[in-house]
Amino acid sequence: MNLLLLEQEELQGDRLVLNDHRATHLRQVLRVEPGSVVRLGIIGGRQGRGEVLQVSECEVSLRVELAGETATPPQVELILALPRPIMLQRIFKQATVMGVRRIHLIRSQRVEKSFFASPVLSQEKSRALILEGMEQAVDTWMPGVHIHQRFKPFVEDVVPQLPGRGFIAHPHATGTLDEVFIPPSADCPLLLAVGPEGGWNDYELNAFTNCGFAAFSMGKRILHVDTAVVALMAQIDLLCQLREKR
Repeated sequence: MNLLLLEQEELQGDRLVLNDHRATHLRQVLRVEPGSVVRLGIIGGRQGRGEVLQVSECEVSLRVELAGETATPPQVELILALPRPIMLQRIFKQATVMGVRRIHLIRSQRVEKSFFASPVLSQEKSRALILEGMEQAVDTWMPGVHIHQRFKPFVEDVVPQLPGRGFIAHPHATGTLDEVFIPPSADCPLLLAVGPEGGWNDYELNAFTNCGFAAFSMGKRILHVDTAVVALMAQIDLLCQLREKR
């Protein structure tokens, strides 16, 4: 836990009293004692510091000081053909660590309908995984998760309403990401569409390209979806850094 996260309503003035897993982590892992200082942040809000005032077997009390600005939304939105639940668990955390604004989980022809019944999609489970990513990345921005069980209504009704410039990964595309890449901005985020390991079918690919998405290939090797997401997010970050230096 690199960042202690809390909800705004948990604060009582500048005081915070914890008696859940966070208190256990502070006591047993960080081994805090009165006078210890930890980094903390309000979900969706500012970060700051917490000075430990008291430690007991059940509770940890802190004095909270907040500083800086409210969390800034990342500039990448992920559109993902719903993967197997075990992969989705990793993606929720990894995508959050890498910095995504929102995650859209959609149906494609190669997505099994049963995946949408997975407990991983429950609000409680997905939130817990995303919080782990936020704690790891030291970020208070919580990505929204949106589930779309029908492809056509998503691409025809939802995609045109999403602000930003679209890019779609497909194994049979001719170009590479650096050849089609245009850096995102606060007003024009990047929409990254990642399909199943076998790729999108022709109808799905055409539907996205008709919406202005630029298709690109990640190369000859076929990656697991969770690996592809991390690799693409890293490539995007590197390309943005290189463009800033020019």
